[in-house]
Amino acid sequence: MIVDNALYRDGERVELDLDIKDIGPRRLERRPGDFQWIGVFNPEPHELAELAQEFDLHPLAVEDAGESHQRPKLEDYGDHFFFTLKTLWYVDERDAVETGEINVFVGTDYVITVRHGDGSQLSESRRDLEQRAQVLAHGPAAVLYAVCDHVVDEYQQVASELEVDVDEVEESVFSPGAKDDSVRIYALKRELAEVRRAVVPLREPLRRFASGVHPGMDPQAATYFRDVADHLQRVAEVIDTLDSLLSTAFDAYLARIQVQQNEDMRKISAGAALVVVPTLIAGVYGMNFEHMPELGWRYGYAWAVLLMVFTSGVLFWLFKRAKWL
Repeated sequence: MIVDNALYRDGERVELDLDIKDIGPRRLERRPGDFQWIGVFNPEPHELAELAQEFDLHPLAVEDAGESHQRPKLEDYGDHFFFTLKTLWYVDERDAVETGEINVFVGTDYVITVRHGDGSQLSESRRDLEQRAQVLAHGPAAVLYAVCDHVVDEYQQVASELEVDVDEVEESVFSPGAKDDSVRIYALKRELAEVRRAVVPLREPLRRFASGVHPGMDPQAATYFRDVADHLQRVAEVIDTLDSLLSTAFDAYLARIQVQQNEDMRKISAGAALVVVPTLIAGVYGMNFEHMPELGWRYGYAWAVLLMVFTSGVLFWLFKRAKWL
């Protein structure tokens, strides 16, 4: 549905006594330099068809805007271009990163934002932008900058939350006591991969906007996009670092398991030796051959028991000294 529809002139919103769904009449009342911003949330096919007819949008772009599983991309269609961003937000209850999508149609005198998913509401970005007439005066480029800036700021928040999770995993891996951290490490690497799929493809479109040479964009707005591109690069570096830390933590987790297994095997071997040696002595003295020494000795039984206790005691002392027990 259409959630907002406004006409902007000289960096300010023009109040018109029209219904929010009246997208056509607003175009007729424009003056040179005016532009229109239409915000759409989870649109129905007939709403996209109406927008496509009114603004002569490319059919392929309209088809992509109706779906919510596009990768970040920038496509030029001559008189307008189509831009897709992935939105991210962190769900603390499940330690999960949820994704949405914003598709943007940008023409010479209009911007249409099509949002999918519950995250990245643009109403606050619109209000903030309307308070900055100097930025809004750049026209459709200002709206695109506000959308990108809002989305990248949410990337930074998600990266901060993931940093906390990775720190917790590192602390758990190197803390005393046996804990199964493999499941959480794998889950976090999956979340990082989801963030990377949103961040990495977005760098090239922002680089083009920051260069100020993309058709249909105000070159003077390039400074703002350079700031957003810098923030995006920071997020990308944080994600790469976190992924590397998780890989290291997982290797440390496996190494710790191997060390624990070695310690367990040493304890098992020590325990087995404490049983095997007395058993060997008992086996020797239990053969009962006719000419076996000490077979008829009066103190043979006491001697065998004493020998078992002595050898077990010596082994126990040696294993304790070697910290096998």
